[in-house]
Amino acid sequence: MTDRKMPSLHFGDLTVDVPIIQGGMGVGISMSSLASAVANEGGIGVISAAEIGFIKEEFAKSPKETNVIALREEIRKAKRLSNGVIGVNIMVAMTDFLELTVASIEEEADMLFVGAGLPLGMPINKLKNSKTKVCVIVSSARATNLIFKYWERHYGLLPDGVVVEGPKAGGHLGFKYEDIFNPNFALEKITPPIIEVVKNYEKKYEKKIPVIAAGGIYTGEDIYRFMKYIGVDGVQMATRFVATHECDADIKFKEAYINCKKEDITIIKSPVGMPGRAIKNRFLEEVGMGKKTPFKCVWQCLKGCQYQKAPYCITQALVNAQKGRFAGGFAFAGENAYRVNKIVSVKELMQELVEGYLEAESKDIK
Repeated sequence: MTDRKMPSLHFGDLTVDVPIIQGGMGVGISMSSLASAVANEGGIGVISAAEIGFIKEEFAKSPKETNVIALREEIRKAKRLSNGVIGVNIMVAMTDFLELTVASIEEEADMLFVGAGLPLGMPINKLKNSKTKVCVIVSSARATNLIFKYWERHYGLLPDGVVVEGPKAGGHLGFKYEDIFNPNFALEKITPPIIEVVKNYEKKYEKKIPVIAAGGIYTGEDIYRFMKYIGVDGVQMATRFVATHECDADIKFKEAYINCKKEDITIIKSPVGMPGRAIKNRFLEEVGMGKKTPFKCVWQCLKGCQYQKAPYCITQALVNAQKGRFAGGFAFAGENAYRVNKIVSVKELMQELVEGYLEAESKDIK
């Protein structure tokens, strides 16, 4: 046995023993079961707030209110199951962003991860009177600077951390279609300029603001490479955590990862107008051929969704997938999903990642 450990991660007075954040995955893929398991292993476990109310019967009648109730319940469950660090991922593009953010702060979530838009409408008084930390998810130095300037001027404070999400991530991507495979937009390329932006604010305010790399990081060796040679303070990983016993998705969802091949990972145009990375299946093939799935919009969950023109409801498709009903849905996944070949426990996965990091460190693999 070795006493060597990975470096811990610090967000102000909050310490994370293992610098691994489990990425938030909606709809219903990362909830209290997965988040608490990751937190128990020393990482940050993250609940996705995206349409989290779908698990409750009342959702169809009062989706907005039900989302808030369900999120509160999941945070409480996760905190009962773990004394570790519990975070919540909330998309700025969601219609109920503000309500879900307030609920997370009131339930004393340790961290908020906010992306899919610029977080310029935060409940700042609630935030200032809480211990909840905020990490902003960005894909460019320009967006990072814009957010930091706005927060500095309007809030009198800065985000507690930055997650840089590259184009190899799963789900909706913050890139134009033509930039997804452009080497100039690779995570290794976009991260250093963002680190420089953050350093300027660190110097000005004499405080440490961690930068986290996300999107396509798969092994402990990857984690070491990004921390040692790119200069990040930690990583966010989502795809790896799907094929775990504790993941909140149906077994058929996990099996979609295990059974997919490299050529099955595809880029789709989501009904919300953004590109996304998913696992090819019959449902997506039919959509590609022009098939439309009639639906009644219960409510406009994403601000920019033009549901009147959409060939299918993205929320319903993701709910179906979460429940293993792939005839009416599909699984979002990162570029490396095809490398997943078995279901393991979160404990086993975290041990594998830590050991991989330490081995790379000892060999100094670049």
